[in-house]
Amino acid sequence: SYEVNPIARSMKSNRSGTIGIITEDICGVFYPYIIKGIASITERAGYQMVICDTQGEYGDCNAAKREQEIFKNLMASRVDGIIFASLVSTEERERYLNKLMKASQRYKPIPLVSLERDFTQFGIDSVYFDAYENSQKAVQHLIDCGCKKIGHITGPEIMEVAEERVQGYLACMKKNDFLVDRKTMIVRGDYSHQSGYKGMKQLLDNVPDLDGVFCGNDQMAIGALKLLREYGRKIPEEVKLIGYDDVFLSSVVEPAISTIHIRKRHAGIEAAKLLMERIDNPAEEREPVGIKMESRLVVRKSTVADAPEDWILADW
Repeated sequence: SYEVNPIARSMKSNRSGTIGIITEDICGVFYPYIIKGIASITERAGYQMVICDTQGEYGDCNAAKREQEIFKNLMASRVDGIIFASLVSTEERERYLNKLMKASQRYKPIPLVSLERDFTQFGIDSVYFDAYENSQKAVQHLIDCGCKKIGHITGPEIMEVAEERVQGYLACMKKNDFLVDRKTMIVRGDYSHQSGYKGMKQLLDNVPDLDGVFCGNDQMAIGALKLLREYGRKIPEEVKLIGYDDVFLSSVVEPAISTIHIRKRHAGIEAAKLLMERIDNPAEEREPVGIKMESRLVVRKSTVADAPEDWILADW
């Protein structure tokens, strides 16, 4: 029987049959959903994925260096396209992305799709979330539930998506005429359970009468929940807690955590479709496409004591 030799085929078509995926943290509970979404499209089209992770220590400046190395290696190994979540800072962005676009044309045109951040102004297709707007939704919910002193556990300073959440929190607090002491009411985490736990301790030490907490992701919210219970704080009666992402864990802890539902798997699907389209039509000149993913507030028992169970299995 005849078998296709993938190497011979790739030499003939200038395609390698592989797609590069660059994530910020493969151990987090956020990216597996996205990768699942990507795989559902790319595998059907006959592509294999090479998954690379930029994060050693969170917020470590070497992570940005590692990202550049990974791009270089993927491009040198002639992948057919790259879907990436970038750690590049806002200041460095323009120079970095222009360099990246040039490099992606060097061996053969390698289309790029950005995940989480909107890079369309730099000519890169993007599937992104509005973290600024979503964070305001989360904080407004705490205020609507009667919270007066709301703290925020955020991600590393190096990450633009973390900064957007901070800005959303500040904007919502200001709009409602609540004062924020940035030194005591905002603490840095790194999106892990442990940092949520430590961050919550720091917040309670700083602001003992705290009655609301917005965490930059559900993993940190779960860590914060553990600390609050150890401190004997009743949730939601004494402290109300909200996360961000809506990962499966947030619905099964006790009490279940209110959060912002992000369409993770669907974002992966959209990113993969954009990439496939670019790979299949390399000569076609068209404007970069930006897809802003919708999100919604999910109310659970960590903010509203009699909230109904919320199990949406379809997106997990």
